[in-house]
Amino acid sequence: LGAIAAFKAMGYGDIIAIDRRPEALENALRFGATETYLPEDIPEMSGIKDIDIAFMPCNQPYTMTPDQLVKAARTVQPKVLFPYHYSATDVSGIPAALQGIDVRIRQYQ
Repeated sequence: LGAIAAFKAMGYGDIIAIDRRPEALENALRFGATETYLPEDIPEMSGIKDIDIAFMPCNQPYTMTPDQLVKAARTVQPKVLFPYHYSATDVSGIPAALQGIDVRIRQYQ
């Protein structure tokens, strides 16, 4: 959530957040996300354009699988993608699957 607030403060216009938990989506909006979705909403996201940054969770059973994350990212084509909440999930193949998107994988503690 701090990252969402920071990017909003830096002037990024469109920031989307995807999570399975409604309370997490409410918090994302409060911190500056402009769009929030559940993983099941990926087809509905096809009309979204010009996304600067997307924060997409990747960890089962609570969030998306790596394949769902790749599908969501291909659908909205953000300029920058931050996979998060991945814990022990192997996200190493995501950058190669999303050529043309700046995928930033960080170790969050």
